Amino acid sequence: MPASFLLELRTSAEAAKAAETSFRHEAGRRIAALEQERAFAFRRLNLMQAIADAMALAESEDIAVANAFAALRASLGWNADSEARSEVISHFGPVALAMFQDLTGNQSANIHAALAEFEHWFSDTRGSSFWALFEQQMPDTPVVDF
Repeated sequence: MPASFLLELRTSAEAAKAAETSFRHEAGRRIAALEQERAFAFRRLNLMQAIADAMALAESEDIAVANAFAALRASLGWNADSEARSEVISHFGPVALAMFQDLTGNQSANIHAALAEFEHWFSDTRGSSFWALFEQQMPDTPVVDF
C-alpha cells in the first residue's frame, strides 16, 4: 500500500479520535451543568415548600415572616446566628414577605422576582449560588459490628 494512503487513514483516524474526545468533554460539562441545575431546582422547591408550610397558619405578617426565617435557619442547619447569617436572613425578608402576601391573596405579590433578586444578591456578594449552601457533606461514620 502507498505510504500516503496510510498517512491519510491515520490522519482521518486521529481527527475522528480528537472529535470524539472533544465531544465527550463537552457532553461531560453539559451533564454537570444540567445536574447542578436540577439539584438547585429541587433545593429551591424543597426550601420554599418548607417555608410555605411554616407560614401557612400564621395569624399575622410578623409571625409568618418569623416562621419563614425559622424554617430557613432549620433547613440550613443554622442553630446559631452570625453576622453573615443575619445578613442572609435579612436579605431573604422580601421573599418571605412576598410569600405571605401571596398566601393572603395579594395578586401583586411577585415571589419569583423576590427570590430571583435574593439569589442574585447572594451570588454577587458571596461569589457562589445560595443553593450551594445546601451541599452538606456527611462525615464518614465507621461501621461497627456488635
